[in-house]
This record gives sequence, C-alpha cells and structure tokens, in this order.
Amino acid sequence: MDLRDLAGEAVAGLLARPLRTALTTLGTVLGITTLVVTLGVAATAGNQVVGHFDALVATAITVEVPASPGAPLVTWDAVDRLTRLRGVESAAALSENDDAANLSVRSNDIVDPARITTQSLPVVAATTGLPGALRGTMLHGRFYDAGHVRRGDRVAVLGDQAARLLGITRLDGAPAVFIGRHAYTVIGVLGGLRRERDLGAAVFVPPTAGARFGLRTVTRVLVNTGLGATALVAGQTPVALSPGNEDLLQVVAPPGPTRARDAAQDDVNALFLILGLVSLVVGAVGIANVTLVTVMERVPEIGLRRALGAARRHVAAQFLLESTMVGLAGGVIGASLGVLAVVAVSAAKQWTPLLDARLALAAPVAGAVVGLLAGLYPALRAAKMQPVDSLR
Repeated sequence: MDLRDLAGEAVAGLLARPLRTALTTLGTVLGITTLVVTLGVAATAGNQVVGHFDALVATAITVEVPASPGAPLVTWDAVDRLTRLRGVESAAALSENDDAANLSVRSNDIVDPARITTQSLPVVAATTGLPGALRGTMLHGRFYDAGHVRRGDRVAVLGDQAARLLGITRLDGAPAVFIGRHAYTVIGVLGGLRRERDLGAAVFVPPTAGARFGLRTVTRVLVNTGLGATALVAGQTPVALSPGNEDLLQVVAPPGPTRARDAAQDDVNALFLILGLVSLVVGAVGIANVTLVTVMERVPEIGLRRALGAARRHVAAQFLLESTMVGLAGGVIGASLGVLAVVAVSAAKQWTPLLDARLALAAPVAGAVVGLLAGLYPALRAAKMQPVDSLR
C-alpha cells in the first residue's frame, strides 16, 4: 500500500463519521488555541509594559553618599558638573540626618496652650534644582535661588503637607516659621511631587542656612535622565560627582524595560501555560479514547483487511495517520483561532498585537504530534488483532 492509498483510506475513515471526528478534533483545537493565545497575549502584554513603562521610574537615579571622616566625598557644587552630562535633565543634592529628621517647627512665635502650633517635621538642605529633581511644581511663591544660597539667607520652602500642618496658606504677608529658635521666612510651597513624595512633609532650606542643623555634607543626589539614557548616566554619575572616589558612591538605577517586559511575560506564561498544557492533555486523551472506540467498532473491517493480505504495519499506519490528521486539523484550526483571539484582545485593549510567526507555524505541528502520540496505543492494538478472531 503506497502513501497515497493510505491517505485515501484514512480520509475515508474519518469522513465516515464526521460528527465524531469533529468532536474529537475539538479537544486539540481548544488546547492549541489556549497555547497560542497564552504566548501571544504574554508577548503583547510584555510589549505594552515596555510601551507604557513609567517614565518617572525608568529615568530616576539615586546616588547614596556615605559619610567620610575626611573631606566630603561630594561637594554641593558637584551637581553643576553632573547637569552638564548628556542625558541628564535635572539633578539636586540633599543633606539629611537623624538630628534634623524630627525638628520642632512652628508658624507662630507665641505658644498657645489651647492650640497645637508646633509640629515635628524633617528639615532638609538642598540645592536650587530640587523642584526639577523631585518633579514637583511650586504651588505658591518660588524656590530659593543661587543668591539666597550665596548670602546664607534664612529662607525656607515648605512641602505642601508641611504647609498644611503649619496652617500656612498664603505668602503675601511673608510668613515665617521657627525651626527651633531660628526664624525662617517662607518664600514658597512645593507640591505635586512625583518623586520622593514623603518629602512633601519637609522644610527645605539652602545649604548655607542648614549648617546650623548639622546639614553640612551631601548625603544623597537625585538625578533624572531622558528615556534610554539611564544606564549611560548611571555609569558616569559617580565620576562626575566625586572623581577618584567614584567606587565609594552607591548608585541606585532602575531596571531596564526589557527586564520588566520579561517579568510580565513570565508571569502571564506561568498563569496560562498550565491551562494550555492541560487542554492539550485532555485533547490527547479524547483522541486516544475515540480512536480506541473506533478500533473496536471496526474490528470486522480490520479482520477483512488482514484476510485480504494487509500486514500489521498497514493497519497500524492507517489508524496512526487518522489520529495524526485529526491532531493536524485541530492544530491548524486552533492556531487560526488563537491568532484571531490575540488580535481581538489587542484591538479591544487598543494594544499593538505581537505574535511570533514561528508559533503560528509550529502549532499545527504540535497538534499533529499530539494526535500521533494519542493514536499510538489504539493503532498498535488494532495491528495485533488476528484475522480469524476479528472475523469471528
């Protein structure tokens, strides 16, 4: 029996019971569709993570400056060198310590026992580029400038939360806050922080004015870069801030969007891949059961074929080919439905569908392999039947 005759016999056997063949194929269709949808949606979702990756997180760099027994590792004017680097959009140096993290701040020099006029707020010394580094906006007034820093003026800028706690809502009267026993004129309120939001409850003073609170040396540097420049700037920042001591600085840079995409894709794959494999197993079991039932129903036919001279390999090959064709048909239909489902989901979510063409081509092959393995036992059982027993 040549291959063409074998294929003709297999097709005739499948078309003899079209409803049963369709229901048998359905199991493979569901399994292959689930696998294609799983991998397609995972790839598309991962691509969306890259496309919608939070630009704030992806471009934020923090440099931790350890304490040094000798000269400070980073000086206040080092930020000027840093902002000249290509890709740096904004940067600011901060000085924070435990002593200044909980200072007594009040907006009135008169102590009123009936009212709570004193708040414990952190005081932070920072360079003039802090609003840009925090990606915030001045709600009232303005931030101090280089002139205030150079003269050592006693001016302060409040975070929006600190201003609310102190009851300062207007600046037209040049209100003052008292940090301990020292009075500072409030010239602005900084709010809308998209980075380091806990600093909304802080009081910001120029570096020259913060020395009396122990805020003399830089402890952190906040850097914002353009998209795609984070890795390059992260490598150049320590050298720009502290030449010769760059190894002592700790640079905290965000992971690349590729890692975020891979993580999202892995999560989606882990969630749905098991479902796809279970569906494939169910489809394989269905093909095996139906093929075995078909073998039992076609015992007289098998006996007649054997009596007319068909060898065992011919019988086994026919049933193997039938189950493989069922799996192949299920793979083709499942791959088509899976691709359509990925496109439909992407259109509904307004995503750009992303699907590997190799997956669509490999899905029918996977369906054929499932059908081949599922039909292996029924085919071997049919081949072992003796002609006399089958005819009897």
